[in-house]
Parts: sequence; C-alpha cells; structure tokens
Amino acid sequence: MRRLSGTRGMRGFTLLEMLIALAIFGLLAVMSYSGLSSVLEQQFRTEAEADELAELQKTYLIMQRDIEQVVARPVRDELGEELAPLVGDQTLELTRAGWSNPLGYPRSTLQRVAWSLEDRQLRRYVWQVLDRAQDSQPVEQLLMDNIEYMQIRYLLAADEWQEQWPVRIQNPDPDAAPAVLPWAVEVTIEHEHFGPLVWLFQLPR
Repeated sequence: MRRLSGTRGMRGFTLLEMLIALAIFGLLAVMSYSGLSSVLEQQFRTEAEADELAELQKTYLIMQRDIEQVVARPVRDELGEELAPLVGDQTLELTRAGWSNPLGYPRSTLQRVAWSLEDRQLRRYVWQVLDRAQDSQPVEQLLMDNIEYMQIRYLLAADEWQEQWPVRIQNPDPDAAPAVLPWAVEVTIEHEHFGPLVWLFQLPR
C-alpha cells in the first residue's frame, strides 16, 4: 500500500506565471505613482496660487491703508529740499497718519512711505523720521513679485486724471490755493498669473 503524500495535488507558480504577476504588479505601481504624482503636483500648484492670492490681498490692504490715511504734511529730503505731502509718477511717496505707537515712544504718529516697482517686484519703503538727515535710510519691504507692469494715476478733479503729482496747471484764479492732494489714486498692475488689476483709492478730504 502506497503512502499518500501530504503535498499531493499542490504545485508552485511557474516562472512564466511569476513574470506575469510581477509585470502586473509593476504596471499597477506605475499607474498608482502617476496618479499620486498628479495629485501632489495639483496640490502644490493650488497652494502656490493660494499663497500668491494671500500676498496680493495683503499688498492691497497695506497700500489702501497708506493712501487712504494720507495727510497734508510736507517733509524735507536728505538735501533739505521740501517734498510735497504726496509725490508720484510711476512711483508713489506720501506722508500717512496712523503709525501705531503701543510702547509710547517719543515720536510722531505720522510716517513717510514710498512704493516702487523694481525688477518685477513691488517694494514698500518706510522712513523712521519725517524730515530726513543725510544718513536717513528707509526700511525696505518686499510685498509682491511677478508684477509685469504698474501705472499710477492721480485724480485732480472730475475726469481729470494726471500722470504725476503735484501737477502744474494754469489756475484762472490766482488767489486760489493749488491742490495739495488728489481726489483719488488709481493703481493698475499687471500680474503674471492674475492678469490686469485696477485698484482705486479715495483720499480723505
């Protein structure tokens, strides 16, 4: 009588079956990695766009705060020459109120700031004093990049936009005081990703 083997009827995978299984596994791994890579790339792109949008919103709020708190206070530059409360062409410099002083330092609550587009980067400059000495250097703040173009216009009166401020006009009334501040400031920027944006700020009267 023959003894029955406990492994009777059992057999392993052939080499061909192993190769087919490995090929299927490799194909599934490649498909999974490709799908995961696409998801991660989309996530990174979404996060980058969200960061740029937050940067854009922050820049708008800071510029709005500066322009809408402008005050008619001229300053002296490094050479002692008087600068108007607001000076602008394609850059903008002005005196603004609202410089917070929580520690009560003996200083003014007015502040001189400037905005400039340099190498596709929108920068803000802040002076610690109003009337500058020769060694007065502004603090520089990079607010936004990827800016292709910026244009600033100044509203003198209804529908009278100017490319620079202060403006020299022939005033029919010689006794009338010249306009110290414009009625509004329009800032147009061309962003690499968001396209053209127009910001309109009304100045206090």
